[in-house]
Amino acid sequence: MSAADSPAARLQALFEGHRLTPTQRRIAHCMVRRAADVPFLSSVELAELAGVSQPSVTRFAVALGFDGYPALRRHLREVAPAEPVPDNGTVNEYQQAVEAEIQNLRHLAEALADPVPVQRAGRLLAGSRPLPVLGLRAAAAQAHGFAYFAAKVHPDVRLLNEGGSMLHDRIDAAVHAGAGALLCFALPRHPREVVDALAHAKESGLTVVTVADSAFAPVAKVSDLLLPAPVGTGLVFDTACAPMLLGRVLLEAMCDELPEAQARLEEFDAKAAARGLFVE
Repeated sequence: MSAADSPAARLQALFEGHRLTPTQRRIAHCMVRRAADVPFLSSVELAELAGVSQPSVTRFAVALGFDGYPALRRHLREVAPAEPVPDNGTVNEYQQAVEAEIQNLRHLAEALADPVPVQRAGRLLAGSRPLPVLGLRAAAAQAHGFAYFAAKVHPDVRLLNEGGSMLHDRIDAAVHAGAGALLCFALPRHPREVVDALAHAKESGLTVVTVADSAFAPVAKVSDLLLPAPVGTGLVFDTACAPMLLGRVLLEAMCDELPEAQARLEEFDAKAAARGLFVE
């Protein structure tokens, strides 16, 4: 049996494309680990193995599009071997998650065959002074990483990675200072606060550029230019290699539009060397 035709791979394919809660991902993770046995487990047994409640297993089955767990189990018996088979250990669930993320990067590479949207985004970001960069909760790390590097070539980058009542105030301050665009990283699960902030940014006259997990993400309706980059869902928590890489691609496109970018980088390197900032 090939890795792609294994019970674990079939389960992984069943889960892909579904937006699952952390509890549901825990169930999915458990099912992948016990792929050969799952078609023969009751909902109570699966709940015990996953460390969740039996109703959570039922809700999980419904989230996958089945009427309940019995319907999910019938489906698994149809696509799985007739009786449990030992796991040969050649491909485990961690490797499967990595392979799925590699596939996400392939999808991103295919999307970048048309560079026009990224080039347009680069011009918008380079021309915005200041440049607000928004990312809350799961997306905060992506926003922070982009802002860290962008500040080396862009004269005024403002990181917005904390929500609360002052978020709109900080967007207003950027607008009053002359900002023309806002970059947002939006990843599941999508906070309502991000959607509200982007709506406010658009109403304030900013052009909203968004990196999101899908063109159908909730932030799409409040974005002027949405650049999709899929996230991995094979582990308990999402993996975001494609959104991170797309952020670096945007940095490259922005640098192409900033004539002073190379000079600023060389100046930073010279100062860093003089200060002994990095260990060689």
